[in-house]
Amino acid sequence: MPVTVGPYGQSQPSCFDRVKMGFMMGFAVGMAAGALFGTFSCLRFGMRGRELMGGVGKTMMQSGGTFGTFMAIGMGIRC
Repeated sequence: MPVTVGPYGQSQPSCFDRVKMGFMMGFAVGMAAGALFGTFSCLRFGMRGRELMGGVGKTMMQSGGTFGTFMAIGMGIRC
């Protein structure tokens, strides 16, 4: 697909840039969702202090990575 130039000389982002942006957006959304769900589930299990922070952080990273991967795949398909 040829690169189009806008009215002010800007070019469109490459497919790799779009995939990167999709991953970063998905990672951010997944981290926010992981913070909410992770906090709730860790508090439900009775975790406190350092254990709570570790559990919430792990859940945030897992959900961020998962959602970011799927968003990157979706952006790759759109290219």
